[in-house]
Amino acid sequence: MRRLAVALMASVLLLAGCGDGGFSGLYNAPLPGGADIGEHPYRITARFSDVLDLVPQAGVKVNDVPVGRVEKVELAEDTKSAIVTMIVNGDVALPANAAAELRQSSLLGEKFVELREPAGEPASGRLSDGAEIPLARTNRNAEVEEVLGALSLLLNGGGIDQLQNIVRELNSALSGNEADIRALLSRVDELATELDGQKGEIVRAIDGLNRLSSTLVAQTGDLNNALDNLAPGLRIVTAQRDQLVGMLQALDSLSGVAVDTVRQSRDELIGNLRALQPTLRKLAEAGENLPIALQILPTYPFPDVAGAVIKGDYANVTARVDLNLDSLVQNFTSSSQPPLQPPPDLADTLNPLPLDSDPGGSPAPALPLPRTEPPAGDSRGLGGLLGSLLGGG
Repeated sequence: MRRLAVALMASVLLLAGCGDGGFSGLYNAPLPGGADIGEHPYRITARFSDVLDLVPQAGVKVNDVPVGRVEKVELAEDTKSAIVTMIVNGDVALPANAAAELRQSSLLGEKFVELREPAGEPASGRLSDGAEIPLARTNRNAEVEEVLGALSLLLNGGGIDQLQNIVRELNSALSGNEADIRALLSRVDELATELDGQKGEIVRAIDGLNRLSSTLVAQTGDLNNALDNLAPGLRIVTAQRDQLVGMLQALDSLSGVAVDTVRQSRDELIGNLRALQPTLRKLAEAGENLPIALQILPTYPFPDVAGAVIKGDYANVTARVDLNLDSLVQNFTSSSQPPLQPPPDLADTLNPLPLDSDPGGSPAPALPLPRTEPPAGDSRGLGGLLGSLLGGG
């Protein structure tokens, strides 16, 4: 009875496993010898445009070292990509912008997902639980079938059979011309060297051409307008063609006469130029004095600034008078100042000057000099007078 019960239970379990997802539990069971995911793993997802034949329980590696496994592969909502869910060891630190690549362990080996740092940009942040690697940072390697198919297409319909004709034509063209080809190659080497030496100028020329192109693009409207209005001008030039030709012919005759005149008067012209040489030399020696003289000449005998003062028969005068009454009063009332005396030459001129002489030759009394003392009865003098006028005592 006990054996029968065990057999019946095994049968029930086997039948239950044959239903929907009957083998899902065994399918999702980790394979022996797989990666150690540790006690605190984290899950991430990656979106691939094509997962080929990747299956759950496939390996997840970093630098070819197993660090996790694939838990689930499912179709995305847009039905154009696949979402791969992976579980990774919690001790593995990956940048937040990590990339995922679908690789193959050997030529005919199993598929696995390789996690790596981003290419062409610095790593930043850290990949955490629930993170998703977008489609832009995922890729896959070419499979052997694809490589062999491309090689077959190249060999069968890629024009490989024409290589023989190409080689034959090259041999025919180069046979007997080895010296010329060698000289040509040496000249090409010299040309490349010269171009490399002029690299800066070439770059500047290209930049200048770029600026010219930008200017022309900015003036596209003006250029179109000029081209549209060029036809009427050309019609006018065509209509006046005879007059233009006659003008050019007359100009040619005039130039001939001028050349003949200069040729015949060459000696006189040279003599005049030689006679003019001393004058030009003196003008050169005058240097900066000549411009200064020419500047003063229009206002002579006044300086050149007189042009802003003299206006016809009158002159404008600008005067600045500083009336400091305190200084004036102090100067007039200071007792330390001696009384004003006439200059010696003026005293000698006025005092001995006789107004009239008698016949006996006795001189007349000299003119008295004006007094500088204040008048009698006014002890204040000029300072006292100004003080009374200004309100002082």
